[in-house]
Amino acid sequence: MKQKHVLMIAAAIATTSIAYAGAKKNWDGTYASATIHYLFYSNDLDEAQAPTSTDQRLSIAITGDPAKQIFDAIGPDLKVGCGTTLGMRQRQRGDIDCSYDKEQSPSPYTCHFGFNLRKGKSIAGATC
Repeated sequence: MKQKHVLMIAAAIATTSIAYAGAKKNWDGTYASATIHYLFYSNDLDEAQAPTSTDQRLSIAITGDPAKQIFDAIGPDLKVGCGTTLGMRQRQRGDIDCSYDKEQSPSPYTCHFGFNLRKGKSIAGATC
């Protein structure tokens, strides 16, 4: 139950930031819906294990228009990005990682961010 509650809070925070950062219509303070993918885990993300009572982390990936709005807001592109290929662009600001990959379907935009739930702090949501 706690994990579901935390996920709802994280999604609300992300949606609020997205609505404010990239709204094309007059801002009215309402939330927009978004598609997210998430992973609860422990340890480091590149060596993820099941969450434990003492180590619980959350990685969130958001795609589509909200990711594009975040991508546009946190620019500029990194000159050398981790794992970037021809046609791929990457941007990073603090613990927010976004990429544009023209080969990715259905949306070329993806952003990752994460939280250490036991410490209440933001962390990177992607390994690279």
